[in-house]
Amino acid sequence: MQQARDIVATEFEAVNQLIIDHLHSRIPLVGSIGHYIVDAGGKRLRPLLALLCGGLNGKINDQHIAFAASIEFIHTATLLHDDVVDISSLRRGRPTANAEWGNAPSVLVGDFLYTRAFQLLVSLGKQKVMELMANTTNIIAEGEVLQLTKAGDPSTSEADYFDVIKSKTAVLFAAACAGSGELAGLDENSIDKLYDYGLNLGIAFQLIDDALDYEGDPATMGKNVGDDLAEGKPTLPLIHVMKHGSKAQQALVSSAIKEKNNADIDAIFSAIQQTKALDYTKQLAIKHQQLATAAISSFADSPYKETLLRLAELSVNRQS
Repeated sequence: MQQARDIVATEFEAVNQLIIDHLHSRIPLVGSIGHYIVDAGGKRLRPLLALLCGGLNGKINDQHIAFAASIEFIHTATLLHDDVVDISSLRRGRPTANAEWGNAPSVLVGDFLYTRAFQLLVSLGKQKVMELMANTTNIIAEGEVLQLTKAGDPSTSEADYFDVIKSKTAVLFAAACAGSGELAGLDENSIDKLYDYGLNLGIAFQLIDDALDYEGDPATMGKNVGDDLAEGKPTLPLIHVMKHGSKAQQALVSSAIKEKNNADIDAIFSAIQQTKALDYTKQLAIKHQQLATAAISSFADSPYKETLLRLAELSVNRQS
């Protein structure tokens, strides 16, 4: 990931500075919570994608930098809201903002970050980019609600699961890529290819995230293993057990999802392993990684394209 950032090091630093500058508010609590979650770091993958896709057609400009910052503000807002909905206490190895300040301030500062994002987007003066991001944030909100309705529901299908992760995660990856293509002046076909790249990359990324929830290192991941189960989230490894496990395994997982309880996590780990649920999840992640790679195959060779291809590979070969 650091090698990927090095390709756009100057522009990436400009994005970070713009984020810091736009966290300013006349209300001190806004800045405190905003800085707290932004300073926690994270991969900054979405703004990185925006910069790299902007470079595919030539020089990255100030509009790409502002767009990348807006993407990160939207992502950070969703994290604040997610942690409240999920009653999460740990993110990126630190207490969540809601654990530190409470739910109400976290939700409201999340709203502030959404509006900051759209102030930046308005400054670009690009109607198509505004339309893209307005539609994207609406889809994300729908995805959040859909995930909420599926929490605690062991009958959730694989199709339902993919609907959630496309809406909640992958569309922001796709918008980051396509929006930068629009700002770079690419033709509609090329923009569509960037959208497909981002969408499939986002799906692959989330599939691996959901696999890591059952095999990752908490110190590396910055969250507790089994958190998804404790929140009653029927992610793909659990859905696979419900479809292919024994009746006893299905009953075990069904009960855990319904009760939003990870007390039987060891037995569920065993069921996941015996049904090869993680192998299945990773196979699908690789499929979407390959679709992402294929989507940008026709672009001219450049350091930016090479880095995008490496990021696709990294999305399925990581431990955090």
